[in-house]
Amino acid sequence: MSFGCVGRSVLMPMAIMMSLGAQDVAADADAVSGFYKGKTITIHVGYGAGGGYDITARLVARHFGRFVPGNPTVVVANMPGAGGMRVANFIYNIAPSDGTVLGTTGANLMLEPLFGNKNAAYQADRFEWIGNLHSDINACAVWRGAGLGIRTLSDLVKAPRPIIFGSPSAETESSTFPMFIKNVAKAPIRVVQGYAGTNAILLAMQTGEVDAVCGMYESTVKASYMTDLEAGNLNIFFQAGLDRKTSIFGDATQITELLTNDELRKIGEVVFRPTSITRPVMAPPATPAERVKALREALMRTMQDSETIADGMKIKVEFSPMSGEEVTQIMKNIQATHRDILLRAQQLTKP
Repeated sequence: MSFGCVGRSVLMPMAIMMSLGAQDVAADADAVSGFYKGKTITIHVGYGAGGGYDITARLVARHFGRFVPGNPTVVVANMPGAGGMRVANFIYNIAPSDGTVLGTTGANLMLEPLFGNKNAAYQADRFEWIGNLHSDINACAVWRGAGLGIRTLSDLVKAPRPIIFGSPSAETESSTFPMFIKNVAKAPIRVVQGYAGTNAILLAMQTGEVDAVCGMYESTVKASYMTDLEAGNLNIFFQAGLDRKTSIFGDATQITELLTNDELRKIGEVVFRPTSITRPVMAPPATPAERVKALREALMRTMQDSETIADGMKIKVEFSPMSGEEVTQIMKNIQATHRDILLRAQQLTKP
């Protein structure tokens, strides 16, 4: 008898604890829903209107609010500047940490604080990463072979004159990738900074102001530049996928061909792995955990939603989403990179 009583005295508190746990979950859900009801979530895009980040963010914003508890309105605001760094600084230091302000900008910018860039006033692993809208392959292209028949990296290395690349700033892959190619492959490359984005660089390529550009994502090429690619105007000569390649880039040289020793392979992970996080979405540090959880779940449901996918297909935008937890782990790995590798990566990617 006493043994049975002891059993009940153990089981009853466990049942009560389970009940209380369920009540806590329900209370959190009600609190999140109550907070967002009638509010607006603003997604700040680190680049100008009409580019890949902007188009994708606006498409997702049309559906995101359906899946966030409380069904808030979702709007997109462009905040270009410093190659996308303006948004990273804003989200980290200025935006309210209440879950109503999010940002999307280049994941490669998360390296800048580690490189000692004093303008990068943030730390990658302290953002609340909501998720990643797409995992993509980045590439470099030359307009009409720069008049020299350039189709591969080997062709570029043999070029009899400097090949001019356009870039928004030294912090973007439009600059770090060609600098890496220049320093590792000894290619005759010069990078000109100051362009507003890929669209502005493509226009400069067409007018002969510059020859080439990096930062050409597969999804962006499919959505905006297939006509020029198929016509032979835009020649993709280099692709930066560490784990895979895409058929639309043809025989373009793969980055792995340049990573010929252990040190370069480690540096390659630092420089090129972040671009697999093609369209990351972040919230400010210290955003309440229950809202972060709700936003992460809502973003994944949005990306898997049939209406979102159908809208994307209409404008040739594809999705290969990544969870907030996955993005967080990649950022932690980057943050933990050995100082010697970071220093060498900086030397190979900066002017």
